[in-house]
Amino acid sequence: MFLSSYENKLDKKGRVSVPATFRSHLASMGYNGFISYPSFNHTALEACSQDRIEKLSNSIDTLNPFEEKRDYFATSVLSESENLQFDTEGRVSISEKLLSHAKIKNSVLFIGLGKTFQIWEPKNFGKFKAFARKKAFQNRSYLKWENKQKGEI
Repeated sequence: MFLSSYENKLDKKGRVSVPATFRSHLASMGYNGFISYPSFNHTALEACSQDRIEKLSNSIDTLNPFEEKRDYFATSVLSESENLQFDTEGRVSISEKLLSHAKIKNSVLFIGLGKTFQIWEPKNFGKFKAFARKKAFQNRSYLKWENKQKGEI
């Protein structure tokens, strides 16, 4: 899983070192990089494995091919996605288009979200994190814990 958060510097060529734990997780799935695209919900980038973007593409393909919604999703996700490959030092080059969407200039914050991760400008994430924590507290009753065995916590 992609867990925790890591901040790294962006170099002048638009390269950033991807956290070793993220690279290791992707490598365990057979990938030497990841897919990234502009987030719908945030001034950030979404990032996932090739397998995950294929599942998203399959989900889009279930929509009626003559419906506008299908074109909207395909255009907004698939046409904006970029395949970012690790170099020999574990870095990726993030395009100016993606950096601009996330308003990233110097530092990059990798945020683990379990099966996916996001890439943020650190100050922008700080604001969102405070908001998200407040909302998570308000909605904590929605989280359900399924007990497999009696007495398991």
